[in-house]
Amino acid sequence: MSRRNSFSSYGSVAKTFHWLTALLILAAFPLGYFANELAHTIQSPGFDGAQETISRATLLFSLHKTVGVAVFFVALARILWAVTQEKPGLLHPDNKPEALAAEIVHWMLYISLLAVPLTGWIHHAATTGFAPILWPFGQSLPFVAKSESVASLFGAAHGILVWTLLAALALHVAGALKHHVIDKDSTLRRMLPGSGDMPVPPAQSHSALPALAAIVVFAVVLGTGAFLGLDDDQTATATQAATSAPQPTASAETETADTSGWRVESGTLAISVVQMGSSVTGQFADWNADINFEEPAAPGPAGDVSVTISIASLTLGSVTDQAMGPDYFDQETYPTATFEGEIEKTADGYQAVGPLTIRDQSVPITLPFELTLDGAKASMRGQTTVNRLDFNIGQGTQDEGTLAFAVEISVELEATRN
Repeated sequence: MSRRNSFSSYGSVAKTFHWLTALLILAAFPLGYFANELAHTIQSPGFDGAQETISRATLLFSLHKTVGVAVFFVALARILWAVTQEKPGLLHPDNKPEALAAEIVHWMLYISLLAVPLTGWIHHAATTGFAPILWPFGQSLPFVAKSESVASLFGAAHGILVWTLLAALALHVAGALKHHVIDKDSTLRRMLPGSGDMPVPPAQSHSALPALAAIVVFAVVLGTGAFLGLDDDQTATATQAATSAPQPTASAETETADTSGWRVESGTLAISVVQMGSSVTGQFADWNADINFEEPAAPGPAGDVSVTISIASLTLGSVTDQAMGPDYFDQETYPTATFEGEIEKTADGYQAVGPLTIRDQSVPITLPFELTLDGAKASMRGQTTVNRLDFNIGQGTQDEGTLAFAVEISVELEATRN
C-alpha cells in the first residue's frame, strides 16, 4: 500500500494519522469527563479532603491534558500532510447536499482537532493550581499570562468547542456508517488498513465553499464561547470590585482623640500556597484592623494591632469552594480568623508578635514588616509563613506534592493617624 494518497483511496500515512487521532480522542473524552466529575466533588463545600480523591483527580486531569496536547500535534501533522496530498474524490458527487455536508463536516473536524486542545492548553497556561501536563513542556505558553480573565475566556471557548467536536464526530461517524450500511460503497473501506484497490470516483472538482462554511460555523461558536467567557469574567470582576477593597472598621479606641490610633485607608491581605507544583494566590476582601502605634525613640514596644478576617471573603482561584470546606477553613463553623499582636520596633525594622487564630487553633506567629512614616500617613508591608497543619487545615491532604504545608501570608496597607 502506498504511503501517499490517490484519487481513489488514502495512503498509509493518512490512515495512520486518522486512526491515531481517533484513538487519542477516545482516550481524551472519558478522562476529561471523570476528571471534571471529581473536580466538582473536590470543589464542593462538603468535600472531606480525602487524599485519594485529590490524587485521582490530579492524575486524570494530567492524563487528559497530556493526551489533548498529543491530539493537537498529531492533528497539526495530519493537516500538513493532507495539504501536500491528492484528496480522494467523493463517491457520490452528484448528490450535492450530501457532498456539501460531508465536506463541511470534514473541515469542522480539522478545525476542531486544533481548536479544542489549543483552547484547553491556553486555559491551563493562564490558570494556577491545576494538574500538570506530563509532557516535558507546556505548563506555560508564550504570550499567555497568568490571568483569571484569560482562563475564563478560553475555558468557556474550550467547553463549547468540545461539544462542537462531538457533534462533528457524530456526523462523521453517522456518514461513514450510512455509506457502509445503506449505500454499501467503499467510502469507509478506503480508510481501513490494508484495503486493496478501490473504485475510481467520478471526475469532480473541489470548491472552497465547504471550508468557508466551516469557518463561519466556528466563528459563531468561538464568538459564543468568547461571550460566555467574557460574561463570566465581567461578573467575577464586578463582584471582586465590589468586595476587594478592605473595609476596615475603627474600634472605639480609634474613634477617640487618642493620637496613637490609626485608620486603615486601603490594603490587601493575601495568602499563597503551592498546589500540585503551582503557586496559588488569593486575597481576603473583608477584614478589619484596629491599630495603635507610636514610634518609639529606641527599639522596644510600639503599640498593638487587632485584626478580624472574614473567611468567606477569600478568593483562591479555582479552589475557593474547596478552601471553604470542612477539611480546610470550615467557613460555616469558623467564619472568622483573628490576630492579636504586640507591635515592636527592632534594631532593623518592625514586627507584630501574637497569636493567629484560625478554626479552633491559636498559634503564636511573628510578622516582620517594613514601615514608612510620612507625618500622619503610614505605609506598611509585611510577610510571614505558617504551617497549615498547625491550624488543622487540610489534614486529609498530607502529601506536600499535592498541597504544600507552608502558607505565605502577606499584608500591605496604607493608614492615616486619627
